[in-house]
Amino acid sequence: MTNSYEALNVLARQVRTIELHRVLLHLGARPDHLDKNKWHTSQGILSITQHQFMNWQQQLGGGGAIDLIMHLQQCEFKTAVLYLADHFRMMPVKTKPASDHPQIHPLLKLPASNKTNLPRIIHYLTSRRCLPLSLVNPLIENGKIYADRRNNAVFLLLGKEKNIVGAELRGVGTSSWKGLAKGSNKKLGGFYVRGGVCSKKIILCESAIDSMSCVLLNPCYMAISTSGATPNPLWLSYLIEKGYDIYCGFDADETGDRLAEKMISLHPSVMRLRPELHDWNDQLISACSKK
Repeated sequence: MTNSYEALNVLARQVRTIELHRVLLHLGARPDHLDKNKWHTSQGILSITQHQFMNWQQQLGGGGAIDLIMHLQQCEFKTAVLYLADHFRMMPVKTKPASDHPQIHPLLKLPASNKTNLPRIIHYLTSRRCLPLSLVNPLIENGKIYADRRNNAVFLLLGKEKNIVGAELRGVGTSSWKGLAKGSNKKLGGFYVRGGVCSKKIILCESAIDSMSCVLLNPCYMAISTSGATPNPLWLSYLIEKGYDIYCGFDADETGDRLAEKMISLHPSVMRLRPELHDWNDQLISACSKK
């Protein structure tokens, strides 16, 4: 039996030897046409020699898959180890009970459901946000949306194997308060809505409400909320690797444009899809007012 520190070190020894070219391909890097040891990445051109890499533009280098992930994803050691273990299917390490496992974020605490407040949530989404009951009700029925005791609309963030990794909270009163449930890890999952047609095209939006609005405006797509303009959630590389066409639908403002540009620099296959108005819900409300 090992403690969490020892378990992480065992896992690190397993993932450190993953071939660098596999990691680079997974992250969307491109091999150079003329030099097989040269790769074009989000951090610049890398030279690879067996388990060593060197970024000549930044004068930085390292050895092994962990260092490579830390460099390309700009993350800490623990995050890099867990990312490699998750995406390259390494064998789990026996540890003490779950409370001793390495944690990236604090324990998730979802607000309790309050069915008494549900009519107010439904009224807010349908009347003020122009979202039809035909979309809202199924999401409520399958538990992806509910009301809490503080009259917040709660939108669940789902990760691998539909595990709950967090929740977006949206106040439905006079203020436009919004936030995340304590312990939410938006890098591991998001709120998503599928259009009426099964598609390999995905639009990334800044909020759950924008995702719902976006699918109504683009019914042949699936929309996923990144819970804010998050340029590099951990699940994005997985979707790209699976062959999905990804569009960054962040808000049409300075922040949305800047972080969309950052996302595309990290993942060159991602395309920008800018809403015509400030965000997708504004665009939906405008379309509803013209009917």
